[in-house]
Amino acid sequence: MTITPEVAAAIQQFRLPDKLGFGAVNAPVMFSAEWQDGKWGPGQLLPYGPIPVLPGARALQYGELVFEGLKAYRVGQSRPNLFRADANCRRMQQSASRLSMAPVPDELFFGALEAVVRACETFIPSQSGQSLYLRPFVFGTESGYLLRNSTTFRFMVIANPVEAYASGTPSVAIERHDVRAAVGGVGAAKTAANYAASLRGSTAAVARGHAVALWLDAASHRYVQELSGMNFFAVIDGELHTPALDSAILPGVTRDSVITLARHLGYTVHERQMDIDELLTQIGSGRCSETFACGTAAIIMPISALADSDNLHKTRQINVVASRLREALLAIQERRAPDPFNWVRVIP
Repeated sequence: MTITPEVAAAIQQFRLPDKLGFGAVNAPVMFSAEWQDGKWGPGQLLPYGPIPVLPGARALQYGELVFEGLKAYRVGQSRPNLFRADANCRRMQQSASRLSMAPVPDELFFGALEAVVRACETFIPSQSGQSLYLRPFVFGTESGYLLRNSTTFRFMVIANPVEAYASGTPSVAIERHDVRAAVGGVGAAKTAANYAASLRGSTAAVARGHAVALWLDAASHRYVQELSGMNFFAVIDGELHTPALDSAILPGVTRDSVITLARHLGYTVHERQMDIDELLTQIGSGRCSETFACGTAAIIMPISALADSDNLHKTRQINVVASRLREALLAIQERRAPDPFNWVRVIP
């Protein structure tokens, strides 16, 4: 892909700061392609910066936007690599299908990711746990208020050199009232509306001193769904349990990786309905020894306690199974360990 003088200048002027945070540092380039007249254009690299969006664009007015999150790594390697980008590509196509948006074909998706990673290669952070976070997204650009899909779209990829999303062993607040997603809705799509519905509960959880909200099903407020942005696991009687997927739960790429890796390491994994009150009882009796969450950003986040109103339900152990799974997964992502699942894609 052509590197214009403007893009080359932006890359040359960029300096990687000592403190990265998560999403606080923007890579100097981005990719953009447009859908018009029923097809995608070839796309191009641009300097990172503002983009023109019509005030009446359906992305702004009706939330017509889907996105993904994945990482590129370059820890002790000459070439950077992606982790399970094929799964992210399929999920973004499925999300676009749920919103009746133009899907991004594989060739365009991978071409965009590889172009951005190659342009950013020299400043992909190289310490373990650091990476280049990639955010592909598609949004409707046509202006208008008719309740139909846009006829024009824009596909973009932006990037951020990042540290780990979360550290420590935070507590999580059980959300008993608000609903994040319902069966038949958009909970299984990685779309803006999916996350917007979780903001009030998560903000309230943070105000009470917890990291995030744990969501329950819309119909009965009884069964565990997921955290705001992460899937949930519990260790019960030495075995892993996680909510079974339905159309209200996002099929996390990291979730699937944890399940596959855990079984490879000898753990029994159950995907099932998880009653929240039964789980709290199991924590109290010690049968549930540990809980954790997982997602692309955090990889695996150990949970110290589940907060139900003002009651803290603390597990007997913290970050024992979670730390073993996190290190095993991160070692594959960073190519420090063999990859028996063919998950790693080296950037040519």
